[in-house]
Amino acid sequence: MKTLKCASLDGIDAVSIDVESTFTKGLPNFSIVGMANTAIQESKERIKSALLTNDFKFPPKRITINLSPSEIAKKGSQVDLSIALLIALQETDLNLDDFYVFGELGLDGSLKDTKSIFVLILSLVRQKKIKNVLIPTESIDKISTIPNLNIYAVDSLDQAIRFFHEKDKSSYKIPNKIFDYENITILGSKYYFIRNYAMDFKDIKGQTIAKKAALISAAGDHNIILEGSPGCGKSMIAKRLQYITTPMCLEEILDIAKMESLQGKQPTFIPQRTFISPHHSSTKASIVGGTQIGEVALSNHGILFFDELPHFAKTVLEAMREPLEDNEISISRVNSKIKYPTKFLFVCAMNPCPCGNLLSQSKVCRCSDVEIQRYKNKISDPFLDRIDLYVVMNEVKKDDISDVTSSQLHHKVIEAFKLQKLRGQKELNGKLSDTDILKYCILTEDAQNILDLSIEKFALSFRAINKVLKVARTIADLDYAMKIDTKHIIEALSFRKRE
Repeated sequence: MKTLKCASLDGIDAVSIDVESTFTKGLPNFSIVGMANTAIQESKERIKSALLTNDFKFPPKRITINLSPSEIAKKGSQVDLSIALLIALQETDLNLDDFYVFGELGLDGSLKDTKSIFVLILSLVRQKKIKNVLIPTESIDKISTIPNLNIYAVDSLDQAIRFFHEKDKSSYKIPNKIFDYENITILGSKYYFIRNYAMDFKDIKGQTIAKKAALISAAGDHNIILEGSPGCGKSMIAKRLQYITTPMCLEEILDIAKMESLQGKQPTFIPQRTFISPHHSSTKASIVGGTQIGEVALSNHGILFFDELPHFAKTVLEAMREPLEDNEISISRVNSKIKYPTKFLFVCAMNPCPCGNLLSQSKVCRCSDVEIQRYKNKISDPFLDRIDLYVVMNEVKKDDISDVTSSQLHHKVIEAFKLQKLRGQKELNGKLSDTDILKYCILTEDAQNILDLSIEKFALSFRAINKVLKVARTIADLDYAMKIDTKHIIEALSFRKRE
């Protein structure tokens, strides 16, 4: 019996698979066992054709391929090459255990990339299960971005067979890709970013307070709601946040590429956070996940934007409480429970009433008090408690001017990011744990007194207090202040929702 290593997806993570083979006496037959799905069962015909095309003669024996462990369902055509190699090399005494092997076979023996290969190998590297991997040449651009991995590539089944026969495999080795984007090094770690402002804050006139809130949100990864009349610039601000967010480490870039691969997209490997904006008619399953990965998981390390917030189903909004609080979500399926990371920046926009004119100075609101109350009641207090910044925007005025650009805001975000990382923070201010809040959110005596008075006056919950402290910490960072002062606490309190 010979064994090669491959892997299959379980949710968004890889499960290591031992591909085992035996040749036994009996009527000639070729079978694959071990809970293999249709794509794997169909591989028998691809493998037969590829081997026969390359002058391999099947012995008159029973060929049995086992995918172990047998209790885990396996899927994907990436196991084609592993199975074909086990059959072709069955009579040799070569040691195959040192390599993971991935690739889909063409009928002529050529090797093809699949969307899951990058996801599988990245996951295995994170689990520290893989050192050497053999992949199709088509996969090089993606796999070479993964660090701490010895990568070997071949074009065809015939070349893969030669690869295992040759002692010197250096000619097949692929160097790891070096990211050449602009970066900063902090405490030995590199963080990458690009100065791409396809949408610029210079297009937004007025709205000084809302733009300051957007700056705080981007610098500290704080969830934000923008409320205002139609046309005041809510969506414009939300869509421009993507271009001024904090620099990204290589792990975050690869995580975003992983999600792009799972969606069937070609990964870009650009150090820019994704922007996902589902329609308000989206179902709960499409947002939080079900049989497929939900938008909250696909938004990990990026921005999730809910436009027309009160129009989302109440069940959807209430289901958002767990991923916003815990930065992960658990999805229970028939035979398993899968956890997805959900560390995203949550941005929302909403009108003040159904017609949108409640705050207007020039238009008359057509909504009754009952309609307004029903509209606002769709957003519960526990949901709002998970929002760091609540901004009420004014109408656009004719004398409003453009007073800041995305480049200027991005520079401030990067400077605030440096301060957070130099303090030794693993997370940005908006995602600090309760323990880290005590460690990093240090107040002056006057600031503490203001906070104590506010807690008593506004009956702030424990979660709300922590939100205020985290926002104040980011405001202090933008001010290059070591401690949170009175003005920082007052400004942070001004962004709490008021009745």
